[in-house]
Amino acid sequence: MKVFNLYIASFLWYEAARDSIDHLRGTISCARMSKTIEDRKHALRDEDYEIILSCRKGDVEAFGVLVERHQKKMLNMALRMTGDYDEACEIVQEAFLAAYRAIRKFRGEAKFSSWLYGIVVNVSKTRMKQTAQRRQKTVSIGDRADGPGDCLTGNEASALEALEKKEIQAKVQDCINTLDEEHREVLILRDIQGFSYDEIADILNAPEGTIKSRLFRARGAMKNCLKKNLGEL
Repeated sequence: MKVFNLYIASFLWYEAARDSIDHLRGTISCARMSKTIEDRKHALRDEDYEIILSCRKGDVEAFGVLVERHQKKMLNMALRMTGDYDEACEIVQEAFLAAYRAIRKFRGEAKFSSWLYGIVVNVSKTRMKQTAQRRQKTVSIGDRADGPGDCLTGNEASALEALEKKEIQAKVQDCINTLDEEHREVLILRDIQGFSYDEIADILNAPEGTIKSRLFRARGAMKNCLKKNLGEL
């Protein structure tokens, strides 16, 4: 993750330098937009509020705080969407850069994390359409986000237990991968990420009734798939 953070940081500093003149020209406009988001403080209701105000004034280090705060959850989301760790890393990098460029357009109708999740979902969809599907060993977010795994140390019993856990995780991810995009995204957002229905509606820009209907179908498909696949263990 350190390499990931350095990549984001270096790119943001480049963007900040390139956009410095435009930022100065837009000072008055930025001030007006800051007033708008100030009026919407009640809508944000999250710890990102003050940092976002700094980001809107061109503070790159402040955006780095947002990256540090949200990157693991965003990576988990992208990994669940794609089933591929390297692809997920590229998606999250692209999503954060897109968020940085659009931060002054963020109006605060929803939480920043919901807005960011929406970007990750959209980038994931685009990348999945553009990239030929690749079959790779599925690796859990816990193993890859914090460094190489070391699951097979210890006695043989614990090693076997860890291996079985990995096999189950792989089969669960395989079932998630069989879902179409609209069912996969609602299942991940609701059952894995734990978002409420109204938050998911904000992220996907869809009615709550549609979200619930998709989730019902997604859960049914997952139940059938898991019943079939876990029976093979």
